[in-house]
Amino acid sequence: MALRGWRPKAFRVGEDPDPRFSLANERTFLAWIRTGLGLIAGAVGLEAFGGEVASPGIQTALVVGLLVGAVLLVVSAFVRWMGVEAAMRKGGSLPVPAIAALVVFIIAAAGITLLVVVMR
Repeated sequence: MALRGWRPKAFRVGEDPDPRFSLANERTFLAWIRTGLGLIAGAVGLEAFGGEVASPGIQTALVVGLLVGAVLLVVSAFVRWMGVEAAMRKGGSLPVPAIAALVVFIIAAAGITLLVVVMR
């Protein structure tokens, strides 16, 4: 097939780093993907069982927020994975891990919203 020799741009620059670093970068990417899947699972659980806790409007807002957050997280994880790979190949500095702030914001916003709803 045409993709046999294809490699993303991040993998075509500079020199190959030590495979251990590339594999560690990939494991980190997969950990972010698992976190995104966890957010999706939380949204599904909230949609299925959240009617007893929150009003329909708040429940919908939380579910949509978690799903949008999961999408942003997995896209950011992919961009970061490629950025780290390119930086390692060029011998440059690694990008700032802004993705962690995104996860903190998503989880804190959902947790505060649920806390306010439950405390009413």
